[in-house]
Amino acid sequence: MHRIECIVTGKVQGVFFREFAKKQADFLGVTGFAENREDGGVFIIAEGEKTALEDFIYRLKEGSEHANVANVSVKWEDAVGNNTFFSVS
Repeated sequence: MHRIECIVTGKVQGVFFREFAKKQADFLGVTGFAENREDGGVFIIAEGEKTALEDFIYRLKEGSEHANVANVSVKWEDAVGNNTFFSVS
């Protein structure tokens, strides 16, 4: 199991991007959370199998219908196992 910390920038607030991330995570079996940042970005922590996380990152870069993703920075780590589902706040 692996863990990623992502910061997604661009037009990603007010366009249901966090809900999009949750839908993708649920589909891929990824756990974690997404939350808005004060600077207009979205912070995401996700855990799962490496291939699922790679697919998740790809989908984040594509973005939701109304989002305009400028960048997705990703930091890979070992899984911690704190989450049993994906949530948004």
